[in-house]
Amino acid sequence: MKIQLETFKQEAEGSFRLLHNPRLNDLFYWHFHPEYELVYIEGANGTRHVGDHISTYRESDLVLIGSYIPHLNFDHGVRTDYKKEVLHINTSFKNKLFQEIPELSEIFELFEKSQYGIAFSGATKAEVGERLKRLYALSPFEQFLEVLHIFKILSKSEEYILLHERPVINRYGKKGQERLRKIYAFIDENYHRKIEVNEVAAICNLGKAAFCRYFKKAAGNTFVGFLNQYRISQAKRLLLTGKNVSEACYECGFESLSYFNRTFKKVVRENPSGFRRRHSGLRING
Repeated sequence: MKIQLETFKQEAEGSFRLLHNPRLNDLFYWHFHPEYELVYIEGANGTRHVGDHISTYRESDLVLIGSYIPHLNFDHGVRTDYKKEVLHINTSFKNKLFQEIPELSEIFELFEKSQYGIAFSGATKAEVGERLKRLYALSPFEQFLEVLHIFKILSKSEEYILLHERPVINRYGKKGQERLRKIYAFIDENYHRKIEVNEVAAICNLGKAAFCRYFKKAAGNTFVGFLNQYRISQAKRLLLTGKNVSEACYECGFESLSYFNRTFKKVVRENPSGFRRRHSGLRING
C-alpha cells in the first residue's frame, strides 16, 4: 500500500457539505480541518483513530468529530464492499444557528461535546446511518431540514461513548501536523517490525530526547505507549480474522509473547485469548 500524506483543504461555500461514498481505503489519510465531521460507514471492519484514541469498529460506525481534531479515514485498509457518508459542518453554522436559536441549544451542546469525539451505537447509529445514506438524493432545502433532524436525534441519544477523557484541543498548525502525519505514516508502514526511536526521531530531524519530549506533548502519549496502542489495535483485527494469539503477537511487531499479553490486557482490559474466545463466532475477513 502506498502511503500518501495530504493536507485537507476545504473552503465550504455552504453551511455543510456531504461526501457520498468517498473512497479513500488505499490512503493513510491522517488529516484535520476546522469543520465538524459526522462520518458513517457500514459493511466494513476497521480502525477508529481519532486524536490519540485508537480502537476498532465492526460492521459499521457512526462518529462525530470536533473541530481541528486530527483523525484517520475510517476506511483505511478496508477491502470489503462498504458504504460511507461524510458530513462536514461549517463552524459558523454551528455558532450562528445552533448557539443563537434556543430551540437548537441541545444541538449546540452536542457540538461542544464533539471535542471529545463521540461514537454512537445501537438504534441511534442504525437510524442516523439510514438517514445519511438518503441525504445526497434530497434537494438543498430538504437536506438542510434533514441535517437539523439528524443532529436533533444525536443530541437526544444516550447511545454513545466519548473517545477522550478531556476535550481535544489541536494546538499545532500545518507544519506540526505534517510532522505528526509523517510519524503516523511511518508507524503504519513499519509497526510489524522492531522500530527504534532514533529512526523515527530522524524523520523529524530531532535527537532522541528532543523527539520524545515533542511526541509526548503533541500526541499526549509517549512514543512507545502510542506504538503499543497502535500495534494492539492491529492485533485485535488479526484475532478477529482468525489468527491465533502467537500469530497476532509477532505479526504486529511484538518480540515477546508475555509482553504482548501484558500490553494487550492493559489496553483492552482482557487478555488476548479471552478476547479471541469472546469473538470466536464473529470472525471477519482479513
